[in-house]
Amino acid sequence: MADPKGFLTTQREGARSRPVGERVRDWNEVYVPGSLLPIISKQAGRCMDCGIPFCHNGCPLGNLIPEWNDFAYRGDWQAASERLHATNNFPEFTGRLCPAPCESACVLGINQPAVTIKNVEVTIIDKAWEAGSVTPQPPERLSGKTVAVIGSGPAGLAAAQQLTRAGHTVAVYERADRIGGLLRYGIPEFKMEKRHINRRIEQMRAEGTKFRTGVEVGRDTDAAKLRKRYDAVVIAAGATTARDLPVPGRELKGIHQAMEYLPLANKVQEGDFITAPISAEGKHVVVIGGGDAGADCVGTAHRQGAASVTQLEIMPRPGEDRPANQPWPTFPMTFKVTSAHEEGGERVYSVSTTRFEGDEDGNVQWLHLVEVEFVAGKLTQKPGTERRIPAQLVTLAMGFTGTDQENGLVEQFGLALDERGNIARDAEYATNVDGVFVAGDAGRGQSLIVWAIAEGRAAARGVDRYLTGQSTLPYPVRPTDRALAV
Repeated sequence: MADPKGFLTTQREGARSRPVGERVRDWNEVYVPGSLLPIISKQAGRCMDCGIPFCHNGCPLGNLIPEWNDFAYRGDWQAASERLHATNNFPEFTGRLCPAPCESACVLGINQPAVTIKNVEVTIIDKAWEAGSVTPQPPERLSGKTVAVIGSGPAGLAAAQQLTRAGHTVAVYERADRIGGLLRYGIPEFKMEKRHINRRIEQMRAEGTKFRTGVEVGRDTDAAKLRKRYDAVVIAAGATTARDLPVPGRELKGIHQAMEYLPLANKVQEGDFITAPISAEGKHVVVIGGGDAGADCVGTAHRQGAASVTQLEIMPRPGEDRPANQPWPTFPMTFKVTSAHEEGGERVYSVSTTRFEGDEDGNVQWLHLVEVEFVAGKLTQKPGTERRIPAQLVTLAMGFTGTDQENGLVEQFGLALDERGNIARDAEYATNVDGVFVAGDAGRGQSLIVWAIAEGRAAARGVDRYLTGQSTLPYPVRPTDRALAV
């Protein structure tokens, strides 16, 4: 145990954010650099090293949280990094982006603020990079087997790194111009600077993984032919079919899916544009959808100089406290204020968009909405609550309905789908097509980054067993485990 009295004597303290007026003028990460290091040892010391560490129940990766908390408390950063990497290929991603279901399951969190597990995690990995202890781990020998990984998000990268280290020759195919999937173009720079992705890619290249950008399997290359070229294929293409909003006026200019809007802002940071082709500058912005993608649109609009930002959510506002039907250690649906929400804007709950109104040139100018409420278990419009709000840029951030079925990948492989429209797979992550596996959102549906990495690692084990007849790779999560798919 790190500090036997730590949970009694030390109060929870997290990373300090930069002042709003400062951070909205740049795209750097919102937290004060180095603000965690002076406090993180004591924060790690709050871990009680429980007899049954329920934080493990919250994390699908099986992270050894009490162990690396103990090492962090003692300042043994090398050992902490080794324990962290034992279960997680990319802790610098999860330490910045994961909503931390491990903290919701922390035993201390029953009656006190939980341990700052996420902050400890990101401090450990940042210290490891600074110390130069994150080095390539190429395989001792090659198996002679080849694997194609389709998609370079967290699931694809995790599967690729595991399979490369197992000795297989791996090529990652990515349809975008850069590696990273949604990590690259869906996550704004202020949440995770892309240098964190770049140095992992260099590590993976040094280990032997090959990368093929600008290749969309199904369109640019035939999926069936790809299967013949490789001994196995892992599909980690994500759930990229965005949910739309079919209401009158949807065709007006200025209404975009979140994943049309967010990547352009990231491309500015990559140097591809001077200003984003779709910009919120000087506009009244409305974001439809109350989840993480919606918050990303809010923060991006602030930095682009929006005149106003309004975020709409059809569901009621969550409560501040854990709901009775979501008891510890489950992940509760509570009211959350992200860094983007701290920066301004209005959040409106229990409203539904009825139509868009434009000007004579076909540009959206107004959004008409109505308040809704649950009546007999169904969302129903409340009479007399209709109104309109200014909307010169609208982003749709309402989630995703499944993997892309229009680019030919599913059809060319001949893949079976499950009842939810995801690619079906068995307990080994194998699809109905021999030698073809699926991991992450493409098989699971829209989920968390920790589930993507966990599934990528587990699918790699299934592929390794398929190629060699046995595997020592970890198997952190079964495809049917959906308890934390929030």
